[in-house]
Amino acid sequence: MTAIRLATPVDAPALARLRYDFRASIGEAIEDRGAFIKRCTEWMAERLTGPTPWRCWVAEHDGAITGHLWLYMLEKIPNPTPEAEWHAYITNIYVDPAHRGGAGTALVEAAIAFAREHRADSAILWPTEGSRSLYHRFGFAQPSDILEAIITPGR
Repeated sequence: MTAIRLATPVDAPALARLRYDFRASIGEAIEDRGAFIKRCTEWMAERLTGPTPWRCWVAEHDGAITGHLWLYMLEKIPNPTPEAEWHAYITNIYVDPAHRGGAGTALVEAAIAFAREHRADSAILWPTEGSRSLYHRFGFAQPSDILEAIITPGR
């Protein structure tokens, strides 16, 4: 059975390995696996320590981390209207292919519950083509009120 929990700094090496597997599966890796995992482990451990706007949930099966979802709470400028003053940025959602079949849904449920509990105005993410149906089930849709400028091309 898969369990969902918040990640801790101890999880950073496993999360970094999954991050590499995820991104290398959808694009050509230009950084050595070992070097990337070391750099990413340090980045993740720092963001999983102490008060930080980052949260990460992991899916565990038989004690092994098999998936993850990261969320960043983005504070908005104070607003005198009833609009909530936070956005939730959801990113790096990945479940090992051998453990798919509900873990992704459970991870998104945990993130949405956290965002709702912390009164986020909205949640945003950049889906892969294969993940769109998952996010549509949670009400994600193409907005008409947001613009994006690509600052550094590379995707």
